[in-house]
Amino acid sequence: MRIDLVAVIVDEYDPAIAFFTGVLGFELVEDSPSLTNDGRPKRWVVVRPPGAQTGLLLARADGERQAAAVGDQVAGRVGFFLRVDDFDAAYRRMTEAGVTFVRGPRAEPYGRVAVFLDIAGNRWDLLGLSATVPHAC
Repeated sequence: MRIDLVAVIVDEYDPAIAFFTGVLGFELVEDSPSLTNDGRPKRWVVVRPPGAQTGLLLARADGERQAAAVGDQVAGRVGFFLRVDDFDAAYRRMTEAGVTFVRGPRAEPYGRVAVFLDIAGNRWDLLGLSATVPHAC
């Protein structure tokens, strides 16, 4: 058993794809035409970090309730966690690409962490191991 996909509600597909693939370095796994439950066109868009099993379903907001959730899927908390092998390189690349960091890098017992916003405004932890902290997961 495993978690296959986690939905992230976005305003529009193409800017979200560009952010996750171009800025974060995810792979575009699928971008297929689909239909809503009531027959309107939509897309089935899946991105995932290279080598990862779990992906993100980029779901365009449909209706006022979903539009209100864009960027606030977990009520302002950090709800997504991106672990990288080279924290400094990832932080530098993301900063140069214009990613908004709401908390800069800091050391924690489990490694280094910085909090950034995705294209929708959701909070993510960028996680990387410190040279002095063994991997505990």
